[in-house]
Amino acid sequence: MTSKRTGYILGAIAAAGVTAAAVAGSRVQLPAGHTDGQGQVIKASTAPIFAPPPGAPMSFADIFEKVSPAVVSINVTSRVDTSQLRRIPGFDGLPFGGRGGGDDDEEEGPPAGGGRGGGGGGASPRGPTQQSAGSGFFISADGYIVTNNHVVENAETIKVVLKDETELDATVVGRDEGTDLAVVKVKGGRGAFPFVSFENAGRPRVGDWVIAVGNPFGLGGTATAGIISAYGRDIGDSFVDYIQIDAPINRGNSGGPTFDIFGRVIGVNTSIFTPTGGSVGIGFAIPADVADSVTKKLISGGKIQRGYIGATIQNFTSDMAEAQGLGAQKGAIVSDTVPGGPSAKAGLQPGDVVVSVNGVAIKTSTELTREVAKAQPGEAIRLDVIRDGKHHPVEIRSGVRPSEKDLASNDNNGPGVERGNPLAPPATPHPSVLGMSLAPLDEATRRRLNAPPDLKGVLIEGVEASSDAGIKGIHRGDIIVQAPVGHPISTAAEVAAAADAAKKAGRPGVVMGILRQGRTTFLTLKFVPG
Repeated sequence: MTSKRTGYILGAIAAAGVTAAAVAGSRVQLPAGHTDGQGQVIKASTAPIFAPPPGAPMSFADIFEKVSPAVVSINVTSRVDTSQLRRIPGFDGLPFGGRGGGDDDEEEGPPAGGGRGGGGGGASPRGPTQQSAGSGFFISADGYIVTNNHVVENAETIKVVLKDETELDATVVGRDEGTDLAVVKVKGGRGAFPFVSFENAGRPRVGDWVIAVGNPFGLGGTATAGIISAYGRDIGDSFVDYIQIDAPINRGNSGGPTFDIFGRVIGVNTSIFTPTGGSVGIGFAIPADVADSVTKKLISGGKIQRGYIGATIQNFTSDMAEAQGLGAQKGAIVSDTVPGGPSAKAGLQPGDVVVSVNGVAIKTSTELTREVAKAQPGEAIRLDVIRDGKHHPVEIRSGVRPSEKDLASNDNNGPGVERGNPLAPPATPHPSVLGMSLAPLDEATRRRLNAPPDLKGVLIEGVEASSDAGIKGIHRGDIIVQAPVGHPISTAAEVAAAADAAKKAGRPGVVMGILRQGRTTFLTLKFVPG
């Protein structure tokens, strides 16, 4: 497969000057000087000369020569899902729909065919096609290749380009949305393929050298070097603690390997954080142990299934803990449960604070999701929850986690409660609590808001901009459903009583459950001094 490439090549004049000097002057004399063996300059006659300190390689050439034949470019033809045209601020998002909270470094070509202005007969009912490119690498001699799920998830055709520019057709063996990993297999070939292996026995330290090899911007067989910047990065995905590296990776590096200095795969490049669209030295790779486990299951024909309890959760913050008199308690608070789902059947309630799963302490909502995901469908999951200040055991029979697409669809299509109609202000004044003007959720108000007839709560008719509620983004049309946590309310007097009780107890505020567009979020509303 061929493609047109455009770009800017900087520093050409300076490079030409150096070449001319080397040719015309026969030999370039370097200034005298030496080091103490630790990279420190002892003396130089005209300019300092630095030698690499212990641990730094003189060159990555031998490593690249050894591993690069196993790295491939992956060219994909796919259909454009026009309903998913969006980008994620801060991250270089997928041009036609990204992974939640993450980004993409996949190279994108213009849509091909079916678009306006072409010679065809208009847009195809199936949507236009697009050409894109990513990276991958052989993990077996018989042609299995690891890449990212987002590189091949909508592929209609896949072409794998080897280092010697041989093109081979490939098919998808298996994909896993949760970790953004996929395995493809080439068709035919020329016998045994060069391959590389995951390193699971150990891992480099933060500050150790790594090499990224891939297909950035369609420039196949590109090597970049850097260091491990950090471990355990959470970029919004539930099932991966990412490795952060500063070896430059760009669009098209998706699915390529990150190597240690021995040529062992320690990660799969998947994301970059960028305000510019290009590398700024913050890249993320899926750790080798995660990639190895998932890809082995995919190759063996296994389906990746994860545990599921059917609950919407959020972090239980220090403000929430302080407002409830729970000190420095950490955990995940339950915002809602899916009707008829595992949590609802087991008696888990909105406002419950989960502090452990199967005996493992939980500090964040992400940790809760990951611990639950470890369960097999039908397996018992034992939660320790705090409800009304007391610990309660809850045992849930795990379900099967739906696809990420289905989960996103459910999030966006719950029972809708929209903002109040600005043309229909309340006829009479309403009580104000913590800077919020509150009104009863009567039948007329439910009709106006298109709210479910059985919904209980108190409508927020107005918010003082300077109040804590206004600062935290609460607005007219939101509905208070709990005050404090675990206590459903239906009148403004109950909200006021909850605030008074918290103030008398010497707490800094009160935690309330706020319903907006079918989703409940818990917020700590603080008292204004004075």
